[in-house]
Amino acid sequence: MKITQTEIYKFSIPMHPFTIATGTMHFAQNIFIRVHTDAGYYGVGECSAFPMIVGETQSTCFEMAKDFAALWKNKNAISIEERMNELNGFTAFNPTIKSAFDMALFDIASKKADQPLYKFLGGRKKEIETDLTIGIDTPHKMAQQSIEFKKKGVRIIKIKLGKNGQEDIERVKQIRHAVGMEMNLRIDANQGWDYDTAKSVLAEISTFNIQFCEQPLRRWDDDKLPELRKNSPIKIMADESVFDHYDAQRLIKANACDYVNIKFAKSGGISEAEKINSVCMQNNIPCMMGGMLESRVALTAFVHFALAHDNIIFYDMDTCMLGHKIDPVVGGVKYNGYFIEVPDDPGIGADAEHVFLQSCEKIII
Repeated sequence: MKITQTEIYKFSIPMHPFTIATGTMHFAQNIFIRVHTDAGYYGVGECSAFPMIVGETQSTCFEMAKDFAALWKNKNAISIEERMNELNGFTAFNPTIKSAFDMALFDIASKKADQPLYKFLGGRKKEIETDLTIGIDTPHKMAQQSIEFKKKGVRIIKIKLGKNGQEDIERVKQIRHAVGMEMNLRIDANQGWDYDTAKSVLAEISTFNIQFCEQPLRRWDDDKLPELRKNSPIKIMADESVFDHYDAQRLIKANACDYVNIKFAKSGGISEAEKINSVCMQNNIPCMMGGMLESRVALTAFVHFALAHDNIIFYDMDTCMLGHKIDPVVGGVKYNGYFIEVPDDPGIGADAEHVFLQSCEKIII
């Protein structure tokens, strides 16, 4: 089954501003692709550029996508490992745009097998309940937002922190008092603290029953994570510190984390994400499935992946709920409250809306 052409779109989704420790996003800088084959199948892929974390922008992804599409033309779409090795040999890093191409090949392969992606990956249906994230704001405004979340039926809140240690303590305190002790709270510092601040904040908020803390330190401070984990009363989840399975092996060997957050935008897609999960599973390190600011196209692929891996026990599946002003997707996952239902159509089961694509900058290679 040969690849005949690839459609590449700047899939820009307007957003209400969303703030984390490393910056504020005003639109989702996404790329959407369709990889066509001579057998009549095409596969869809989507990625979301998050430059302050992964170092790619929508523009760099668009340019790299042109090279990737040319590299793959007339090649076998079913040989996923061979195709991804070509991309990895062509350029180092750039995992975000690679993830869209990887996703498209898995979509083609599972469509050819006439199976939904989760079954193609060896998975089965299970309950998936997402958290909902509160971006950084004043402690009072974040507490008020947490009350609104609770009224809407949210049972798990992820709190973005990392701007100022003392204010972060107050943010958590006010949110916990606002929602009560039964609500599950998890925090994400997005590399915003130094070691001393992280140690102090985690000690101060330990009485507020926090499930875990994502990425308290900068990636370049990974050598300090083992000591922080030893001293922290709250479990540590590695996020920006784990791009591939080599990172996972390194942190686990150093006793630097309790959990790992898997994101296709960091791993380069399903192929490497499976290796990360395998390393974690072998070392009894549970994982979370997360994302950047993808639409329901990529989100649907995330859910398929989570259904296929029982070591993934936490779900941060609110990517398209974080202020997207429009939903340019047909098919795909559905929200039943904050529980997520995946389609049983062959492949990923989601696609981009035709009318929206007509408004996007595009190129066909």
